This record gives sequence, C-alpha cells and structure tokens, in this order.
Amino acid sequence: MSKQKLISMKNISLFIVSLFTVTTFAQESVLDSIALSEVTVTSGIIDVARERQTPIAVSTIGAEALETKMGNQEFVDIMANTPGIFVNNEKGGYGDGYVYIRGFSQTNSAFLINGIPVNDMENGKVYWSNWMVLSDFTDQIQIQRGLGSSSLAVPSVGGTVSIFTKSAERPKGGFFRQMLGNDGFSKTTFNYNTGVNDKGWSSSYLVSYWEGDGYVDGTEGEGWNYAFSLGYKPSERNRFEFSFLGAGQWHHQRDHDSSIRDHLHFGGGGVNSSQINNRWNADYGTRNGETFNIERNFYHKPIATLNWDHNYSDKISVYTSLYASYGTGGGTGTRGRNYDIFPRGDLYNDFVVDGNNEFRRADGTINWDAVVLDNQSSVYTDAGNYGRAGGRYDGYVVGTHGGRGDGLKRDGMFRRSSMNNHNWFGGITKINIKGKRMNYSFNLDFRDYTGFHYQAMNDLLGADAFLATYDRNSAGQFITTMAPASPFENIRVYGPKANYFDVDYVGWIGAGALAEYSSLDNKLTAVVQMGLSQQSFQEEDLFGYTFNQVGEEVTINGGYIKGGANYNISEKSNVFFNAGIIDKQPFKDAVFPNYGNIFNEDVQNEEITSFELGYGFTSRKLKANVNLYSTVWGNRFIETDITLASGDSGNAQFTGVEQTHNGLEIEAFYYASNSLKISGMISAGDWKYTKNFNATILDENNQAIGTSTLYMDGVKVGQAAQFVSYLEADYRLGSNLRLNLGWRSVDGLYGNYFNYEDGEIDDQFYSPNNRGAVKFPSYNLIDFGASYRFIFDDSELFARLNVNNLFDETYINYAMTNIHADSGSPRWNGVSTNNFVNFGYGTTWNFSLQYKF
Repeated sequence: MSKQKLISMKNISLFIVSLFTVTTFAQESVLDSIALSEVTVTSGIIDVARERQTPIAVSTIGAEALETKMGNQEFVDIMANTPGIFVNNEKGGYGDGYVYIRGFSQTNSAFLINGIPVNDMENGKVYWSNWMVLSDFTDQIQIQRGLGSSSLAVPSVGGTVSIFTKSAERPKGGFFRQMLGNDGFSKTTFNYNTGVNDKGWSSSYLVSYWEGDGYVDGTEGEGWNYAFSLGYKPSERNRFEFSFLGAGQWHHQRDHDSSIRDHLHFGGGGVNSSQINNRWNADYGTRNGETFNIERNFYHKPIATLNWDHNYSDKISVYTSLYASYGTGGGTGTRGRNYDIFPRGDLYNDFVVDGNNEFRRADGTINWDAVVLDNQSSVYTDAGNYGRAGGRYDGYVVGTHGGRGDGLKRDGMFRRSSMNNHNWFGGITKINIKGKRMNYSFNLDFRDYTGFHYQAMNDLLGADAFLATYDRNSAGQFITTMAPASPFENIRVYGPKANYFDVDYVGWIGAGALAEYSSLDNKLTAVVQMGLSQQSFQEEDLFGYTFNQVGEEVTINGGYIKGGANYNISEKSNVFFNAGIIDKQPFKDAVFPNYGNIFNEDVQNEEITSFELGYGFTSRKLKANVNLYSTVWGNRFIETDITLASGDSGNAQFTGVEQTHNGLEIEAFYYASNSLKISGMISAGDWKYTKNFNATILDENNQAIGTSTLYMDGVKVGQAAQFVSYLEADYRLGSNLRLNLGWRSVDGLYGNYFNYEDGEIDDQFYSPNNRGAVKFPSYNLIDFGASYRFIFDDSELFARLNVNNLFDETYINYAMTNIHADSGSPRWNGVSTNNFVNFGYGTTWNFSLQYKF
C-alpha cells in the first residue's frame, strides 16, 4: 500500500473513531425526531432538490449557519465543510476565494443566484468579489454535486451551487449589526423588511459598508453592499418580485508568485528554518510613506431581476424571470520592462543571492519611490518616429513597453488597468404541469453578453506620458489620461487604450424538458431530463487587425441527457442512482485561440459522462448520506503560451485532454440530545488524467511549426485536495448560549503543474519518464465559535464570536509548481523550498453584535 493511501486510511479511521466516541458518549439524552431540511425558495423558476425524492447528491447550508459562521470569511468558505468541496484563497485579498467541486474548478461548475446562471459567458469564471453582497443577503445555499437537478441547459462538470437570497416577503422587522475582525476588519450592516401589507405589497432593504487591511500584507480593501427587493402578490395565482443587488469594491491582491524560500526569508525565520511568513506579498511596498500595491482589483456588477409566478390552474404553473447585469471594472498590474522588480525566478535568488536590491527595501517590500525616480531617469527626444504627436512630448518623461525612440523609458514600471466591462441580460421561462403520477417541466432560456476588454493606464509612477504601440491601426499613441481604479467612478469604455482592445459577443439559447414519475405509494421517484443549447461567439479585435476586425460569428450546439431514480426502502432508508451525458460547448478561447478572431475549425465539444450511486438514512436521531461517483471529462481543447527554442513567443494547442474523477462522499448529522449535535463528512477522491495528449505548436503568426506530447496518463489532478474530512460538535447551554468546535483534515493536495491559463506547464511532462505530481503536506485546522442571545419582549441582541484556525496551523493550500525534492535539496515539511505556493491564513477572528427588531 502506498504512503498516500496509508495517510488517507489513517485519516478515515481517526474520523470514524472520533465520531463513534462522541456519539456514544452523548446517547444518554433524547431529542425529537429529525425533520427533513426543506429549502424555501422565492420563485418557481428555481430548481430545488428534494430529499428522498430527487436522485442526486445534495447538501444544504441553512440560514442559521450563514448567520453564525459567515463572519468575515470569504463567501465560499461557508461551503468548505460540505462533501466534495475544497476552497482556497489564491490571490489573498478580500473576495478572492476559489471553490472546487469534486476536483473541478469553479469555471466548470454552475453557479445560480435565484435560478439565474452567473458564470462568465466567455470563460465560465466567477469572481466572488463581485458578489460580496451575498454574505449579507443569502438565505440558503444548496450544493448539488455531479449532474444536479437544474432543468436549464447549463453545462456543469463538477456540480451546481444554487444560492437563494432573502425574499421581500420576510416578516416585518430588521436588524443592525456591527462586526469587527482581525487585521482592522470592520463591517456595518442595516436591514429592514416591511412585511406584507393588506394589498399584497412587501419590500426589503439592506446596506452594508466594510473595510479592512487584509490578512496578507498589503491587501487592504473596502466596499459597499446593497440589496433591494419589492414584492407584490395581487392574488393567489400571481406573484411578482423585483430585486436589485450589488457590491462595489476595491481590494489589493498578491499576484506575483512567491516560493517557499521567499516565505522563509522575508519575515520568516530564514531559509534554513521552518518558520514561514504566511502573510508575505511580493507586490506591495510604500510610496510617499503610504502603502502602495501594483495589484488592485476594482469592480461593480449590480444585477436586476424581475420574477413573475403565475398559477394558471392547480395543475399548470408558469414562471418567468428577466434579468440584467452591467459590470464595470478590472484589475491593475505591471506594464513596462523593469524585470528587476519582479524577477522571473524566486525573489530570494534575485534579491539575496544576486544582490539585485535597487528597488526593494531590506525587508523585501518594494521601494516605489525608487521606481518613480528610475522612471524619471531618461527624457524623451523626438527622433521622428512618431511625427508631430511625438514632437509634442519632446523633453518629457515618456514610458513605453514596445516603443522605439531616443529617451523612451522601456525598462520602467507603470501601472495599467486591464478592464473587463460587460453588458449582460437574459430571461428564463418555465412551465410546470402536475399530474397524478407524472409531472412535466419545460423551459426556455436566453442570454446575451457583450464584453469590452482593453487596457488603459492607471498610474504612470512619475512619467508624464505612456507611448502605446500595440495598435496596428496607429503608429503610436501618447497616453496621459488615467483610468481610475475605482468601482464607482466613470469606468465605462472611454479614453485611450493600451496593449489590446477587443469586444466579445456571446449569445445563448437553451431549451429543456423534464419528466418525473412518482409511484402511488411514493416509494419510487424516477426522472429523465434533457436539454439543448445553441451558443454563438464573435470577436471584434480593434488592435490586432487593420482589416476584418470583426471575426466570423460561430454557432455551436450542445446539450445533455440525464436521469435517475430514488427508491425509499423504508421510512428510514433510501437508495438512488443517476447517470448522464453532457455535450458541452468549449469556452471562447478554444473557439478563437491565440488571442485572435480567427475561428478554430478543429474545435469540438467537450464530452462529460457521469454516474452516481447513493444511500440515505434518516432516523429519529441520525441522518446520513453516502454516495459513490465517477465522472469522465474528455475531448477537451486547451491552449497555452510557450517560449520556442528560438526564444520567440509561441502557442501550444492540445487536443483530446481527458481526466477521470472517482470518489466517495459521506455526510452525517447526529442529534445526540436536545443540547448536542454532531456533524461530519468525508470526501475521498481519486482524480487522474487518463491519457497522454498531443499539441500543435504555432509561431507568432499562427503558423504550425511542429508537434509535441504531454505524458499525463495516470498523473494526479492538481489544485484541489483529494481527501477532506470534517467533524463538528455543536453544543447548547440553555436556550441562549451556544458553542461549536470543528476539525477539518486535508490531504492529497497536488500542485497546479498544468496551469495552461497562465502559460505554465511543467516541462517534465513532455517526457514519458516524468516523476509525476508532487504531493504537498497534509494539514489539520480547528475552528471555534460561540454565540449568546439576549431576549427582550419584541427584540433581541445576538453576540457571535468566530475563531478560525484556532491553533495557527501553517499550511499550503495552493501550489503553482511541481518541483520534486532531490537528495540534499532544501525542504520544508518534505517538499522542495523552490516550489511556488500560497499559504493559507493563520488564526483569524471576528466578533459581531446584532440587534434584531
């Protein structure tokens, strides 16, 4: 048996023994029978999985858990203790959380807010900093792993996360809450609900303001969250609800990778110690005595929704939802060729070994004042390269990245803004037909998306102008207008652009149908679903082409068929299975590869097959679910930037990429007494690439110049931990005091050695004799919480304390490289210190006082 399997078996055994010990101790007390956890939704447009009926694996996070445990964590952190979920914080700032379901990244899982899909229509991405209002306004979360129960033709590989926000029809009242947390975090929230009046009108209002310094050094942030919903129910047959919610924010990030050696040297105990500085951030420093970070995210993406539920009769209901979202903002970063600030290797080697410390202080932080002085070290003299436009800036400090001319500052550092504005609207209509034994559902959904992607200059760091030369329709443009890095200032598409400017058009039309059978005795439920979709892509490249800037509109069809059955063996036990096939359209980058608008005629749909078995048990005290799954994701097209042997830039396009994810999931809740609840889960996966795959190598002109092979057959999939377990005790002392203690164990984390999105693929996999994936250290985290309610006649005061990572465990939760530790090489916890990683947060805390009225 391998060492990895021994570790996993040890964790499973320890978990089961602990669960048995605690439950045996507590069995002396008695509690009423367990009630099935029902999900309440605000519109029939939302597809909800029903326990002991819907044949899928599902977990629900209720309002109480959201109220008590959310605190100042990332929104996705609240999901971390459910089966199949792994969460990390890649860029270290507020709203930078990232979630994996069954080992698949969030770009390949579906996220719905009140039934509306919110994954980016170009690439499937979800930026949780855009949705920080959900921490305040979410009522429940249902995590449907695998195929899910959504009737929309939304392709999902890992699963579907359905988020339900608070309804306008909530009872009259509200709350005021003040929260404080680690690293200067503060959040003030106010909510008020009018209740439903005699004429059927209701409304709900929420606003909150937050700010903080961030756990990672140099990751300050602040933002406003707001939500408004208006309900109208003129009769029992009709119900309307309008909602408008959003979150405008800015926050700093860590974006440039740091090695373990960097974390040891800069603020840690030294490269020969084991003491890590998990707050280290290579992107920030000081400018004029104040903190300055080159990486700043800023965005504002409100969404408006109008729902109409119409009960045509007792058997026929029609549900309609219209929505629109307009996003403005982006992220800042570097422009210019001053590679001494951010070396291509680790900072320790450049800063300490090679002595390149001109732009960094002794503690490793950036001396931005020195960067400003360096930017001003040369003066532009017009050499005729840019005509009259250049002549106007003769004698000025002019920065550039690709320009040519006497005195141009090519080796400077300037801050640009990469903008991602978009207009997004759509609609969903669903018809439900109820029969005695058969139920039917039919739906249509459409979406239209226009994305404006370009770079603008944000801060010239001492220069007077920036010369942009990447527009083929211009000899060069001198930029002096700065685009503000703020979510609430005028950041629509305006002003001069730098480096690139393209407009992407994506359309979507989908149709779905469902048939569900229920036996007379309600023991058997069987369901079949199918859906078809048509997605269109078109790109307008305003910089890369002088002619034919608008590319061909490409339409690609897709669809799915899935089904399953649930059988209730008894009042306590049920079994289910489901299976399905998804024909998934590729993302835009596969349709128009290599940053162009030329259609890839060889692109094909991705193929996903999934099969699952499950067992559920519900008794007076115990509720448990066990399921086995197998998902194959194949026929994928992936491209990545590479450096050719000549030193020039190139592009590798891989086809036939395939991976298989098999796993076991267990979730259990034991109500030991009126006072004690024990909950736990186990997720054990075996996720691997299952074949080698080939690539076509292209040069800068998109001409094929060769082929290559990645030898990935049998290599473990990286990024998400393949074993996670959780055990929690929740104890009530009387009716007011509540304590909870949770233990999370994580193992089987492998590095992101196949990071094709950032052009980083471990070279060893080009050889059939590669050493496989590096396994990073396992870790254990303890979380503690306590709350107390002060009850008054018609109001209450609620106090809550959360302490996460109670014992300040140091652990790696994301690795960007796959460097094996050779004999005699420096190591930290068994892995090479040359690996680039992100460390998870140490001890964090939050305390809140909430007055409900």
